[in-house]
Amino acid sequence: MATTVTVSERAARRIGEILIAEAPGTMLRVSVEGGGCSGFQYRFDMERSQAPDDFVIARDGATVLIDPISLRYMEGAQIDFVDDLIGASFKIANPNATASCGCGTSFSV
Repeated sequence: MATTVTVSERAARRIGEILIAEAPGTMLRVSVEGGGCSGFQYRFDMERSQAPDDFVIARDGATVLIDPISLRYMEGAQIDFVDDLIGASFKIANPNATASCGCGTSFSV
């Protein structure tokens, strides 16, 4: 599967900062699940084990896991970290999303 999901330098740095406070070997899992005000939403979890079919992104001390089903919805997306006046959060720029909610955590395809 020729799928590309990238992690920005800012996101990798922040993920690394979060993971260093966790048990050794902890990774960040990003997944897509049904729900949210636009149909799908992103979920971020700490994970200690990697499935054999996980898509793995390793950058600057950060390891991100994405399961194959979520990967289909995230093809071509970039995971970024934004720290602005309204708060700090991970943002996913997903070219497959046809609509998203105002808070930016849910989308539709």
